[in-house]
Amino acid sequence: MDFPRASDSELLDVIDRYVKPTSDGTGRYLHLLHANFSRDDEQERTPFLQSLRSAAEAITDEELEVLLDSDWRSRLTAAWLIGVDRRQYFQDALGDLLLDSRLCFAGQGYCFALACFCTEEDALYLVAYLERYLQQPDCQYDQHWAISALLHIDRQTGTKHAWRFLAPGGLWHRWNDAQFKPMPPNPFISELCALADTPR
Repeated sequence: MDFPRASDSELLDVIDRYVKPTSDGTGRYLHLLHANFSRDDEQERTPFLQSLRSAAEAITDEELEVLLDSDWRSRLTAAWLIGVDRRQYFQDALGDLLLDSRLCFAGQGYCFALACFCTEEDALYLVAYLERYLQQPDCQYDQHWAISALLHIDRQTGTKHAWRFLAPGGLWHRWNDAQFKPMPPNPFISELCALADTPR
């Protein structure tokens, strides 16, 4: 990605305003990591989601580009903000970042955002990711997030992109069986999209 480089002060300012702030002081990115907020009780989750939506509306495209050119915490947060606000014109940037998979955890956010956009183009990015990384059993990246996002898109659009991976003997089963703790595919991203869409 060729995003404009931010000055150190500009980057720190955007991080302070969007990546770090939460009412409990733990950092927004920690609540987004592994979708930890989804396991909170409603009393804790509601104000977090309200803050997330407000931030998603307030952040500028330029500030999102600054975050997408930074570390995994910033990229994870930016992707969630993009998804919540449905800024679909970031689709190609997020798809390319997902395929590159250069930073840990950030791919969770890319998968969430692509699921939120829920188009054929988003599905094709997820398919390309799974075709590449399910063939690498030693790479435990964001395969669970990608298959979940693809299942969500299939449910919403009536497509069957995930079937090619989930069919008996398919890439998903070969990759998953090689993991230390195999896990079945789970459409958990559908729940995350629903939470993000909950009215204020």
